[in-house]
Amino acid sequence: MKKFEGYQHGIDLGGWLSQCNHTEERYDTFITKADLKQISEWGLDHVRVPVDYDLVEDSEGNYKESGFVRIQGVIDWCLEYGLNMILDLHKTFGFSFDKGEEEFGFFENESYQERFYKLWEEFAKRFGKYKDHLAFELLNEVTDKSYSDTWNRISTTCIKRIRAYVPDIWILLGGYYNNSIESLKDLALPVDDRIVYNFHCYEPLLFTHQGAPWVDGMSESFRMHFDTTYGAYEENSRKYLDCYKNVPETNFTGFDKNKVMGIEYFERLVEEAVRVSEERNVPLYCGEFGVINLASAEETLKWYRMILSCYDKHGIGRAAWNYREMDFGIVDPHMDPVREELLKLL
Repeated sequence: MKKFEGYQHGIDLGGWLSQCNHTEERYDTFITKADLKQISEWGLDHVRVPVDYDLVEDSEGNYKESGFVRIQGVIDWCLEYGLNMILDLHKTFGFSFDKGEEEFGFFENESYQERFYKLWEEFAKRFGKYKDHLAFELLNEVTDKSYSDTWNRISTTCIKRIRAYVPDIWILLGGYYNNSIESLKDLALPVDDRIVYNFHCYEPLLFTHQGAPWVDGMSESFRMHFDTTYGAYEENSRKYLDCYKNVPETNFTGFDKNKVMGIEYFERLVEEAVRVSEERNVPLYCGEFGVINLASAEETLKWYRMILSCYDKHGIGRAAWNYREMDFGIVDPHMDPVREELLKLL
């Protein structure tokens, strides 16, 4: 399978220039140059940097030079410390994966789509010269499957408009259900040979999001061990995840109910994605994966060890969510007991 070279071992800098209150204080203090130095010293090869349109645009779509200067600063730090970077548009005007941000209308409104194209053209004009160390991720986590055809049209148009300025920069493309693995087969065929298919993986959600208050149906008091039988995973998924309550199958259907979670689960997860990748000759990349800080550090390490052995086997590049805070922080005190071992795996 084709590999996304230079982007095999990374980490997300979520909560800094995205999913935040967008103040200068936040920008100045949440991540600093010292953090990029630390990431480089860990031996990782890249960072994924989510940004919201709010960083570089006002409500009318006028560009904010200060936001572009911020992005340039991150690129400069990455170059200094030998890191590659993915610029991820985490929120665009009219769409966010988080309904709480009340961004609506992007998939129905052509003027919003044009604003999206122009922003990516601006990114391309300003930052395309760093194409050997920078990749573009068009949009984070398209939600509804009903958007699939529209998103294929929008993404293809956007890629072609970027290509007018930067013919050969890597461009990452993900699909519906929040960049689910299953959506990859329905993505538009690659426009050229510099496209990467991008997915996010927090499976099994019952484990990685145990106690998460934002997950529909989840009890905030629910806790579990990773080494649990498939039968228990299935039963509790139906109990605590609304998405499984009225459907005939879960992610555990077909496994021996008495067997403890194993590598075969993750192999089945990526099987079709690997096939699609090979058929279309596109690299695979997992832009987000991680475990909520409500799970113990030791249990979290078990999950990382298993999913990463699968990614290593197939040459899947990845960035762990998240460097700091955001309920998943790897540098947070919660991870002190296992961080050194975890960093050897990432």
